[in-house]
Amino acid sequence: MTGFIVHREDGSDSEHSHKLYITSWNGRPVHVHPFSGNTSYDVGHSHYYAGRTEPAPSGVQHVHTYYAETSFNAGHTHKIRGTTGPAIALPGGGHYHYFEGYTTVDGSTPHRHHYSGNTGNEEA
Repeated sequence: MTGFIVHREDGSDSEHSHKLYITSWNGRPVHVHPFSGNTSYDVGHSHYYAGRTEPAPSGVQHVHTYYAETSFNAGHTHKIRGTTGPAIALPGGGHYHYFEGYTTVDGSTPHRHHYSGNTGNEEA
């Protein structure tokens, strides 16, 4: 695995953060996918979510992990986390992945939402 770490410090306090960017895995370039959608409508509301999958190697069968926090609706948010299905080829090249699951249980009336969808095409 190769990549690089970016150090980010905004100057507002003594805390700082790092972001790891993976550029290859076992000598193969990696890619990510955008994903977004709306959760099911439960307890009088739904939530929007959007994010990018974690990197995975290009050119071999693979899956991606993903994580996102939903929009703030009805006084709360939820987290979504999971692993996509295998790559599904697109006719013009590239591929996408199917994903689905349930959010974390949150809210003043504790509940969860179902979500599902397809990622967008691969991005380097």
